[in-house]
Amino acid sequence: MRICLVYDCLFPHTVGGAERWYRSLAERLAADGHEVTYLTRRQWGRGERAEIDARVRVRSVSPRMGLYTRGGRRRILTPLLFGAGVLWHLLRHGGRYEVVHTCSFPYFSLLAAGLVRPLWRYELVVDWFEVWSRAYWRDYLGGVKGRVGAWVQRLCAHVPQRAFCFSELHSKRLQEEGFVGPRTVLRGLYGEGTPPMDALAVGPLVVFAGRLIAEKSAPLGVEAVAAAASRVPGLEAIFYGDGPEREALRETIARCGVGDIVKAPGWAEREALEGDMRRAMCVLLPSRREGYGLVVVEASARATPSVVVAGEDNAAVELVEDGINGVIAADGTPQAVGEAIVRVHQMGMVLRESTARWYRENAERLSLESSLRAVLNSYRGGGDVQDGGVSGKPSARA
Repeated sequence: MRICLVYDCLFPHTVGGAERWYRSLAERLAADGHEVTYLTRRQWGRGERAEIDARVRVRSVSPRMGLYTRGGRRRILTPLLFGAGVLWHLLRHGGRYEVVHTCSFPYFSLLAAGLVRPLWRYELVVDWFEVWSRAYWRDYLGGVKGRVGAWVQRLCAHVPQRAFCFSELHSKRLQEEGFVGPRTVLRGLYGEGTPPMDALAVGPLVVFAGRLIAEKSAPLGVEAVAAAASRVPGLEAIFYGDGPEREALRETIARCGVGDIVKAPGWAEREALEGDMRRAMCVLLPSRREGYGLVVVEASARATPSVVVAGEDNAAVELVEDGINGVIAADGTPQAVGEAIVRVHQMGMVLRESTARWYRENAERLSLESSLRAVLNSYRGGGDVQDGGVSGKPSARA
């Protein structure tokens, strides 16, 4: 088949869950003998080549520009230019493709693909990692801009397409936006091939790993560790990551007086993160907004429980069974999250062994391979996948 993948970021030039997904998808399709083109924004210097499988044609359709403002929000001009570049490419070359597979975000590329589709009649497949609520749009962009953003998102939901979501939360929200086409929930984004590990005794270490943006709530995580420290002897924490909230994270460490037990070294080599995640008492994900929560699966594969926060925009809670492979904090206060850390400590090896079992029982449905199979099936005209680990919440008791 002739397939066009569309996303404005390309791993490893930009790092994230969606970037890994499209990179893996491109490589798998090419390995299976499909003709693959990857449309993206230029993220490398002039005269350089994109780093990806040689069998995949990478085409930059918009210039190299920053994605985020200093405050950590997505710029408007960058996705507009990318959408225009996708529109121009598909107007000229859309007849080459049998399938155009795009991410819903940052929207304008999806609108471009939908606008050109009647001309060339390719199959349009769209990944919806997140569907933002009206309240979140207002919080993110303000009143007027937030209403415009919400309207654009709703317009995208009405474009004829086949949709893939990565959580029940955002699948339901997509339906509420007025989407009426085929819709499948994929559970698998974990593709490192790490076999499930047995639980081992560890020290009281908490690990955070993620981009330091407001939604990830890293400063809240520091406050939670400070709240738990008096009840967990020898408690330590490492906050891996970088981003616009880095200074706020450092200030919170100083304000809470926990500089002797909390470290924020920035990004780490994979080996260092791997080792700390393996020996951690828990992985801390205090985010108030997550489209999936891949770090929960990565932690579970290492028999390490996770602490997540209940919230209307947090799909990561779907990957945690409270008391089975982690603990769900009742709300996003330092006291509630700190109490969740204490609870992990109190459960000790019982929770670690339970986490190892949970991952062994759910490894297949959480694997990248299971999602790739579902997507390939959709390209070939297969119906909705309702079993095989790509629909519904993983369950250790399923």
